[in-house]
Amino acid sequence: MALHFAKRITEYKLAKELFTRGKDIILSPEAQVLKTFTQHGETTVFEHCLSVAKFSLLMAHFLERTLKISIDKDSLVRGALLHDYFLYDWHDKTVPGRRVHGFTHPTTARKNAERDFNINDLEKDIISKHMFPVTPFPPMHRESVIVNLADKWCALCETFKVDVSSYIIYRVNFNIALAEGEYSIDYGETKAEY
Repeated sequence: MALHFAKRITEYKLAKELFTRGKDIILSPEAQVLKTFTQHGETTVFEHCLSVAKFSLLMAHFLERTLKISIDKDSLVRGALLHDYFLYDWHDKTVPGRRVHGFTHPTTARKNAERDFNINDLEKDIISKHMFPVTPFPPMHRESVIVNLADKWCALCETFKVDVSSYIIYRVNFNIALAEGEYSIDYGETKAEY
């Protein structure tokens, strides 16, 4: 029972950190379009990017706590959220270049992200190199390697329908709904006692 409780706290903290670090991207209308495209199996591109950000954060926390390796978690989360920001349905047979999507979408995603968001050089590297070794250029930063590995893990889980991120996806979507005013939280009347 205690282990399950600890896991729930960790998932909650991860969801809160992910939303806080990537709020400008997550709440943007441009990123919401990712909910309309399928990535792997029945997973949307938006859900996939959230999962990659979650596992990237998990790896970053592990590296910082156990090996004392410093990670730029803001750029890590932002790069993970935008790594598949290619803005088309690669399953659609009418999409030009869909057969080479695996090779070309990192460049498309980076260009779209540069156009729609203010991204730094580290975030550009994360987005551009996340498909290594399918694409020939290796990641230049530890954050890029982390997102690369998290992307592979999430793609594998999604393809074989292994649920690893439903709680994160739920929490982020709930926070989006709160930010957009779709829900309100009524705490009732509170009185301070002295």
